[in-house]
Amino acid sequence: WKRGMNAMKTRLHQSIENLKRRVKGKVILPGDPGYDDARRIWNAMIDRRPAVIVQCTEAADVPNAVLLARDHELEISIRGAGHNIAGNAVCDNGMMIDFSGMRTVGVDVESRRAQVEPGATLNDVDRATQRHGLATPLGINSTTGIAGLTLGGGFGWLTRKYGMTIDNLVSVDLVAADGSPMRCSDRENTDLYWAVRGGGGNFGVVTRFEFSLHPVGPEILAGLLVFPFAQARQVFAKYREFVKSAPEDMNVWVVLRKAPPLPFLPADVHGKEIVALAVFYAGNDPGGQKLIEPLRRFGDAHGEHIGAQPYTQWQQAFDPLLTPGARNYWKSHNFTDISDGTIDAILQFAGRLPTAQCEIFLGLIAGAANRIPADATAYGHRGTKFVLNVHGRWDHPADDARCIAWARDFFKASAPYASAGAYVNFMTEEETDRIAAAYGSSYARLVQIKRKYDPDNIFHMNQNIQP
Repeated sequence: WKRGMNAMKTRLHQSIENLKRRVKGKVILPGDPGYDDARRIWNAMIDRRPAVIVQCTEAADVPNAVLLARDHELEISIRGAGHNIAGNAVCDNGMMIDFSGMRTVGVDVESRRAQVEPGATLNDVDRATQRHGLATPLGINSTTGIAGLTLGGGFGWLTRKYGMTIDNLVSVDLVAADGSPMRCSDRENTDLYWAVRGGGGNFGVVTRFEFSLHPVGPEILAGLLVFPFAQARQVFAKYREFVKSAPEDMNVWVVLRKAPPLPFLPADVHGKEIVALAVFYAGNDPGGQKLIEPLRRFGDAHGEHIGAQPYTQWQQAFDPLLTPGARNYWKSHNFTDISDGTIDAILQFAGRLPTAQCEIFLGLIAGAANRIPADATAYGHRGTKFVLNVHGRWDHPADDARCIAWARDFFKASAPYASAGAYVNFMTEEETDRIAAAYGSSYARLVQIKRKYDPDNIFHMNQNIQP
């Protein structure tokens, strides 16, 4: 047995040495300089040690890496920006394909298209597109990776007006499980094109994304209105009515947390529970100011900071609350409306946040995304109007149990009021029992496509669709 194991290790070592000569990127092994930095990801709860890390610098590096992993039966994980809550970017004793060195964004102004490499962050995309007054719907934390966000669906401030990220995905290039490169669009490999729009990394390693772009900014109206937690119920009641008729140029999310030390808030509010309205209007004109005015009458605000600012600045506004290095655990539900029961559950748990970093947010996505047919993409829950995220966040392992329990208890308490499905990007690694429900009517078709392109399930470090 020992001789056999030594022979396998020798063979793997020889293959890795050969891989180093074949790829333009860097191959890193345990003990090499930079290994610990390369395996470290956003969620500090994840601490895994790959046997080999391949830091790709071009798409041609990927087939070589995939084939080596297949040949030696190494588990494969794929890192874009490493921001995924479940930590699927890094594996134990397998191969991590790392795209952190591939972050180029090319913009064609005439066709309003962006070509994006898989290691790009949302900030990389926004900076490149905003130079031309263009954007595509992305998330709300600029350090998030474009790859994971897109493959799971993607939503943010522009979703009401322009749909989800996947609704603006024109094509992808990917490397399939057999190492072959493929292009997927509405004209080529259309089954894969359908599947990657919401099906996660189950079907291959994406090496290029192409997005459609829309005129946005460069200045928009955005900011925060912060109310006392004691007024949260009336704020929710007025919010529920307001969003029924709010135009799609406007988006307002509700955030419940302990107040950060924001300069526009009185010092005695810092650290106290608050309810905040995060306000976004996709323009900078008097019409936007007029739309925002009713929000000020939701209660007696502690303070506000709303005004014209660059779109890229607003896209980074919440970055300080989501820096890497903390421990994170999320739970999420979809909703078609905000019932009294939903509000009761939110207020109950927002009133007992286990740490100052924990929060609950309700994101409004109703609009263009609801007009996409349910079977048009793998993400099929097109009736969803709100996404609720329970964000547990803390610094010390000693707080794991109570913070996770808080998130799970709230998830259970709010479940009776939720609609079908789930947003896979917010699912933690132990939620395998929710995967079929998360995809709903799309699941059977996803299984068929998985069986066709990855029958051995080598791409399983994800919210996995079993072939």
